[in-house]
Amino acid sequence: MLFKKTAIQLLALFASVRGYNLLVVIIAQYLSARYIFASNKPWVQILSDPNLIKIFLATSFAIAGGYLINNFYDAEKDQINRPVKYLIEHRVPPVFQLFFYGLMNFSSLILASLVSVKTIFFFAVYIFFLWLYSHYLKKRFWASNFFAVLLAVTPFIAIMFYFKNYESIVFHHAGFLFLVLLIRDLIKDLENFKGDWVRNYKTIAVVYGEKRTKQIISFLVILMLVPVSLLIKNKQLINSMSYYFLATIPFLLLIVIILWKSPTQKTYLWLHNLLKVLIVSGILSILLIRLPL
Repeated sequence: MLFKKTAIQLLALFASVRGYNLLVVIIAQYLSARYIFASNKPWVQILSDPNLIKIFLATSFAIAGGYLINNFYDAEKDQINRPVKYLIEHRVPPVFQLFFYGLMNFSSLILASLVSVKTIFFFAVYIFFLWLYSHYLKKRFWASNFFAVLLAVTPFIAIMFYFKNYESIVFHHAGFLFLVLLIRDLIKDLENFKGDWVRNYKTIAVVYGEKRTKQIISFLVILMLVPVSLLIKNKQLINSMSYYFLATIPFLLLIVIILWKSPTQKTYLWLHNLLKVLIVSGILSILLIRLPL
């Protein structure tokens, strides 16, 4: 019985820290480092770089801690929006969630300290803002969406600083990712409208309403054409990955059509998951950079 209870709590902890998301982030960081930030370096050198491995792990621990503290603060809202998710993740008592939150952050800072003073400062600030977002910013108008996306992009900013690669193509990729994540976050607000409204979270959907939120999402999809066109313009740098960016245009237009045609919470959940597919496929399509057109 004790073994079964422990196993269930470990699975609940894995769900709480989004173990699958952490794996995706590590893969995304590695592929970005190999094919975007340091494409001129051999893959063996990047794969075996001890400092880069520490940064990958420090990022994962910091994000895991961020998920735990976010679950802690969002418990009441999740009971309304995602009751099944709440029941699974809260098999781990709050006191243990806070213990693992501290452990994750401590591990992240220890790993960062083994790289450099600048790195530990970077991760200390990152961990602080992950906490500030869950504790305060998540309930604030506009700050919720902006900081959620900024915190999601930060792991790649860490890799950019490490390789000191500030070329325009890097910022074009960042702009594309930022807009996709912002669109996903706004759809997530529509999906979680009921719990956000009950708990007085000042999201775009709660403040402006469903129709205006959809108009903003539609505008962001149009705005996506800017980074997409800039990336496709640099075909010699992204090679066959240009096909992925071309495919995102009809994909996002389809999402907008579905968004306006079927305004239900179940639809918003499907659109949220479709955008996850777009993001993951984008990560995997980084491999196409090595393939010529």
